[in-house]
Amino acid sequence: MKKRAAAIFLAVWMSLTLAGCGGERKPEPPPEPETPPAVEVEPEPVPEPDPEPAGTNPLTGLPMEPEFENDRPVAVMFNNLKAAQPQLGVSQADIIYEVPAEGGITRMLGVFQSLKDVGTLGSIRSARPYYIELATGLDALYVHAGGSPEAYQDLRSWKVDNMDGVNGGSDAGIFWRDPERRKTMDYEHTLVTSGGKIEEYLDAGHFRTEHAEGYRYGQSFAEDGTPAAGTDARQVTLNYTSYKTGVFAYDAASGAYLVSQYGKPYLDGSADRQVSAVNVLFLETDVSVIAGDTYGRLKVRTTGSGEGTFFCGGKSVPIQWSRADRNSPLRYTLTDGTPLTLGKGSSYVCLMDPRTSSFTVS
Repeated sequence: MKKRAAAIFLAVWMSLTLAGCGGERKPEPPPEPETPPAVEVEPEPVPEPDPEPAGTNPLTGLPMEPEFENDRPVAVMFNNLKAAQPQLGVSQADIIYEVPAEGGITRMLGVFQSLKDVGTLGSIRSARPYYIELATGLDALYVHAGGSPEAYQDLRSWKVDNMDGVNGGSDAGIFWRDPERRKTMDYEHTLVTSGGKIEEYLDAGHFRTEHAEGYRYGQSFAEDGTPAAGTDARQVTLNYTSYKTGVFAYDAASGAYLVSQYGKPYLDGSADRQVSAVNVLFLETDVSVIAGDTYGRLKVRTTGSGEGTFFCGGKSVPIQWSRADRNSPLRYTLTDGTPLTLGKGSSYVCLMDPRTSSFTVS
């Protein structure tokens, strides 16, 4: 009996032991994920605007690199026939002079104090004495393509530093015929050059590229050149001839006059933008046909003095212009003799004869 009880006890004990050994263990809980240390993110630096150049453009009063301040400007002859539009690069000129030529047309002389970042320029047309005189008054290097017999005589006798795209020597290499213009235009409207090509030629030492000691343009500028006693001039229409009418519409957003001609905006084909100017000046002078000239070429007086009108900031005021000789810059004064202050920016100067041209202001 005792042996049997001991056997039963042993069997139960072994059963319980085996059950405990083979039982499932509860899984241990996964370790808590470690929190990564915080990383400080530095804010992106805000780029500072480029500082304004320390120099001043003598033709506009605007800031420019000091190394260009005393450079001789470059004056470029632009074709302005309707069939030759659009012009290329003209909107980058610091001063645009527009003057009548034979047959009722006009041409532009674009003056650039610096050719940095100036691309294609054109189309380039021929010289006339009065355009040369405007260039020499600024001590400018003159770019043209051919010229009248009198113009060539003046270039030689006045010893004008010039680059000629028709009868030039080594300078002729800076010009080429634009292939795109040749697709749609007559051959005479396709001659172009570029700021880079002109700079390369000048860097070779062909001409003096800085003003002689003592030269001074002398024009003064202000941030706002609006004449204090001016009358409203929001839109100005200049009827040069039956062929050419120019319209100058003041744009308050830009503070400049937007220019139109031939019934539509005057566009620069290189920049695809409308030509504009902060200052617009109409200078009254004498324009006449040269006696005996079979082409009807003109004589335009650029020296002496005369009346004019200044437009800036949507206002206009009468002025006087004067010029001692062809080597002097144009001077502008109010009618009381006070020197005229232009607004900082580009200028558009129209020489006109009040006997044959007229303008309206609204």
